[in-house]
Amino acid sequence: MATLLHLDSSVFPAESSASRTVTAAFRDAWLAQHPEGTVVYRDLDADPLPHFDAAAASAGSVDPAERTPAQQAAAALRTELVEELEAADAVLIGAPMYNFTIPSTLKTWLDQVFIIGRTAGDKQSIAGTPITVVASRGGSYAPGTPREGFEFVQNYLEKVFTMFGAEVDFIVPELTLAHVNPAMADLVPLAEKSRAAALEAAAAKGGELAARHADSAAPAQS
Repeated sequence: MATLLHLDSSVFPAESSASRTVTAAFRDAWLAQHPEGTVVYRDLDADPLPHFDAAAASAGSVDPAERTPAQQAAAALRTELVEELEAADAVLIGAPMYNFTIPSTLKTWLDQVFIIGRTAGDKQSIAGTPITVVASRGGSYAPGTPREGFEFVQNYLEKVFTMFGAEVDFIVPELTLAHVNPAMADLVPLAEKSRAAALEAAAAKGGELAARHADSAAPAQS
């Protein structure tokens, strides 16, 4: 039975969040294809993690018996989050663009699970794990656009997950502000096209990954 780790980080509720809508399409397709699978869900906005601090940074280099209470708590949280990540057969992340990069809540999760010698670096405990990132944004930062150089969501996450040895795929619903920003009114058709393509890609990817694990878990026929 395969496990999907699903993280959302949008500050908006599902009905007004492009990233949550698209991650939901992925998740629904995953469950439809693999109903006996497990979904572990974290809403990083509703239930934010504590920031990576001195206790978390120092706990790994201190003998467990000599850790302070703060170091013990920080180490326990990091262990919980890393083991949750390592147990996942696939990872789904909603990563809307805020001020040209990812939400601080998602950055905090990354800080907690980025451990050189375990998840990143020479040893990569989730190497090969498929990670699908729904990188929604209000405008367009695609190559050739005026703000191409302001794109710090895909560029950043691709580098991080490369350090993890993961298999990374991006789904990018863009121009999401076209319906609410009068200055972008002429871009509404492109926004709708992008949304439809993202939903289609999410459903296809969710179904594909679920089928991959369902097939691998099926008993051999004699």
